[in-house]
Amino acid sequence: MFFDQTIKNIKRAREVIQILMKYGFEEVVTNTSLQKLIPQKRRESWTRQEQPVLEYSRWERIRMAVEELGPTFVKGAQVLSNRPDILPEKLIEEFQKLQSDVPPFPFEQVQEIVEAEMGQKLTEIFEFFDQKTLGSASIGQVHQARLIGGKEVVVKIQRPGVDEIVETDISIIKTMVDRGEGFFERKGISNPMDVVVAFEKTMQKELNYLTEARNIIQFKNLFDGHPDFYVPKVYRDYSTGKILVLEMVKGCKITDVKQLKKWGLDIPELAEKGIKIYLHQIFEHGFFHADPHPGNIIIGKDGRLNLIDFGMVGRLMKKDRFAFASVFIAMAQQNPVSMANNLRQLAIEDEVSDERALQNDLNEIIQDFSMLDVKESNMAILTTRLQKLVYDYRMRVPGDVFLILRALAILEGIGKTIHPNFNISEFVKPFGQKMLKDQLSVENALEEIFSRGYNVGSFLDAFPVEIRDILVKIRKGRLKLEIHHHGYEPLLEKIDFVINRISLTLIIAALLISSSIIMHSSSIGGAPGNIPWLSFIGFILAGGIGVLLLINILRSDKY
Repeated sequence: MFFDQTIKNIKRAREVIQILMKYGFEEVVTNTSLQKLIPQKRRESWTRQEQPVLEYSRWERIRMAVEELGPTFVKGAQVLSNRPDILPEKLIEEFQKLQSDVPPFPFEQVQEIVEAEMGQKLTEIFEFFDQKTLGSASIGQVHQARLIGGKEVVVKIQRPGVDEIVETDISIIKTMVDRGEGFFERKGISNPMDVVVAFEKTMQKELNYLTEARNIIQFKNLFDGHPDFYVPKVYRDYSTGKILVLEMVKGCKITDVKQLKKWGLDIPELAEKGIKIYLHQIFEHGFFHADPHPGNIIIGKDGRLNLIDFGMVGRLMKKDRFAFASVFIAMAQQNPVSMANNLRQLAIEDEVSDERALQNDLNEIIQDFSMLDVKESNMAILTTRLQKLVYDYRMRVPGDVFLILRALAILEGIGKTIHPNFNISEFVKPFGQKMLKDQLSVENALEEIFSRGYNVGSFLDAFPVEIRDILVKIRKGRLKLEIHHHGYEPLLEKIDFVINRISLTLIIAALLISSSIIMHSSSIGGAPGNIPWLSFIGFILAGGIGVLLLINILRSDKY
């Protein structure tokens, strides 16, 4: 089993390396004059849309490589496109262009998976099962069906073998990141292994459809009985880790204005109800649908809003909700000092060395957006500006904050499409003000006092024990100190590189000297020229190592 997995990894690793090389990521080659050393025919053979790949920008080539690497890498890039605290803006723009739509897999495989998972024949569960797909993505595809008894449902089936592909790809990614962690950090990508581990957890959740089922049930409990919002039922008895059976909701996309008018619905009112429901998810519950694109917002004939596809949800703790709301309130009040304080409070950690510089940058954003009217205001641009600020000041912000900003930008786009005077800021303000009142309430103050008191008590309880352990280790000589030198990696690599060359040179010299001594001290022949065999082998080894060393020197860009 282990051997089979190793073989798969090697095969897949070769594919990954070939694609990376195809798109010019030898790094030293594409960013130096050594690019000229690549044969013209080889460069011309690497094409995309009839254009040599090396003529595209670095960010475009990364996106193209990801597309060719397959579903795991595409999904990872899509997840990272919501993390501007990790990646530069231009790369995020490219990752946002990625599409995960892929051709559907055959119905025979669909039937095989459903029957294997449910332990019954397809005809024993469904009266009708449409062989055509409603949609197909990298992880799975969706079919319309009808349960025995007449209930209309949609069935989500996981793509066969996708779990093995993801497992293999993540294993390769971990190896690549582990070996190149210093390189990624020098390029401004901090904590790359943490990013991979977080992505692995995200993929594990997406590969288990029962996680989505739990999300749906939680949403349904939170909004049960809501007059304007409906969450479709999940049929747990028919759902497994690879199959999800959901209630079919009928209606049209929220952007289908023609149909909405035909039903006689008040379209501006729909847009306002939709944004209020979404903000209620964020600020009241801290649990929200993280992918509210038009295809996931279905409007019923009665005007009720239905959300579908709960594979991606976000969660925000109460203290983060307070800080997030305060950022927008401070912006509305044109207070860059308060905005900076709340933004830093929202961050888990940051590298802000100049508080005034951060305040000035935020003030510039405030001034740019305070003078805009409703038609000119743009949440997408504001989101981009804030994300760039977070990246520039190396703020590590909870990932779900960026999911909120992205969702608000999508919702604003939908709102303006169907409601010309739609201004999302006007809806955020009352929720933000309510959050501030809740933060200053007696109940929250008592909760905060209790929490701080508990933390102080825990510290006082643990402190003597920790000190005693340190003293015991000092007395026994077991205390170990680790010192990490940051910024010296290139120098250490250079020293290691030079030492390796010196070592090879000394080996060559030793072989030459020892072979010469043996040749002059021995009267026994053997090799051509009557040279002793030991001397002959020594000269050959010295020559071979010397040639390899010379090639290494000529290929290096460090000479």
